[in-house]
Amino acid sequence: MSSTESTSEETAAPKPMERQPLDRRNLLRFLIPSLIGVSLFLIPFQVGDTINIGMGLMADGLKALLDGALPAIAVAVLTVSVLATLYVKLGKPAWAEKGVLRDMFHVGPVWFGMRILGAAFALMTFFQFGPEFVTAPFTGGVMLNDLAPVLLTFFFFAALLLPFLVEFGFMEFIGSLVRKPFRVIFNLPGRSAIDATASWMGSGTVGVLITTQQYEKGFYNRREASVIATNFSVVSIAFALLITSFVDLNHMFVQFYFTVVVSGLIAAVIVPRLPPLSRKPDTYYEPVGCQLAEKRTENVGLWRYSLNQAMRRAEHAPGPRELARNALFNVADIFLALLPLVFAIGTVALILAEFTPLFTWLSYPMVPVLELLRIPEAEAAAPATLVGFADMFLPAVLATNIESELTRFVIACLSLTQLIYMSEIGALLMKSKIPLKLWELLAIFLLRTAVTLPIIAFMAHTFFF
Repeated sequence: MSSTESTSEETAAPKPMERQPLDRRNLLRFLIPSLIGVSLFLIPFQVGDTINIGMGLMADGLKALLDGALPAIAVAVLTVSVLATLYVKLGKPAWAEKGVLRDMFHVGPVWFGMRILGAAFALMTFFQFGPEFVTAPFTGGVMLNDLAPVLLTFFFFAALLLPFLVEFGFMEFIGSLVRKPFRVIFNLPGRSAIDATASWMGSGTVGVLITTQQYEKGFYNRREASVIATNFSVVSIAFALLITSFVDLNHMFVQFYFTVVVSGLIAAVIVPRLPPLSRKPDTYYEPVGCQLAEKRTENVGLWRYSLNQAMRRAEHAPGPRELARNALFNVADIFLALLPLVFAIGTVALILAEFTPLFTWLSYPMVPVLELLRIPEAEAAAPATLVGFADMFLPAVLATNIESELTRFVIACLSLTQLIYMSEIGALLMKSKIPLKLWELLAIFLLRTAVTLPIIAFMAHTFFF
């Protein structure tokens, strides 16, 4: 088996450490940064009426500090992205001929066109010129005034602080501890538990960001990265609270979130076993190959073995200068390459949802399905079952006009289990090196809808209404 074909779990080439005392220096190199990462990304706490994580609080603080300047900053970032890409393409400067800068600016015509489109949408919305379907408050306005400020501040801290969680051995520690159950239930490496937990506590985008980095470093193969990104990037508790508040179901949050978790877990077991995910190859990103070895070589207990794996990783973790350099490149890559793509795809998706009957037409087959599941107001609810592919918040917006509490419950739960929405997660995946095409994202979205909708309807009828 070649280095790019093996399935694996623990860091490669471990040195024999059985029955040796713990190396205090490596233990501290593992514990201190990892505890900082866990406290920033995985521990939620209540602040006022909201639940948040440390990294989210930092993002909120920066957002409050910059206040109304963030839309203007977003416009400037998107414009710089286009101008810098154009300069690199025409001028071919030496600094952009290798490394991450080459990947950042040497893009194909389609991706360059998306950057231009994103910048054009942002400029039209900011200066309020051009067609109304672009500049309206519920299309370009949502992207520029609501989503872009969140993404700018959230991704800034996520890119800077993620190394504490993924570079100092915590992934190896948890991955070794939960390897067996994750392999049996999900056929995935144990370290994918971190992606899911970071999404759960923070945001689905954090989970996708971790998955992308792990794939590009050779810790996930193509199938594993595709499965984790599309099935484990669950929404945060904070966003779930926002949805229940918006559809007036605050009094049913426990039942609501329990239903989301149960149906989401069942979908995570079933959907990866179906095409297109089941047909993804178990091969690794070629530039790095497989960086893991599955075979366990030490005759020690599971806890000690996991600790040894973590300390080996921490021993070879990047130094402060390399970490700072990588973090800055990550921030630049997200701002200049990802943000224009999110803006372009998100605005187009919102235009289709708000200014065309496309999703209404597409949802006609869902009316008899909802009637079969005994969902009241099926005709009004049908568009909300599919419009989530454009943006996860849109189903809740449509559900506010529905009188039946049961129907609002089903729609709200469904919107949080579909997971893939083009205004953010879809755009992030399209830009990443994880091999997922647009039609595959749509197919996975429909599969998740087909699996979770009957489960949600059954739980709603049987236990809660």
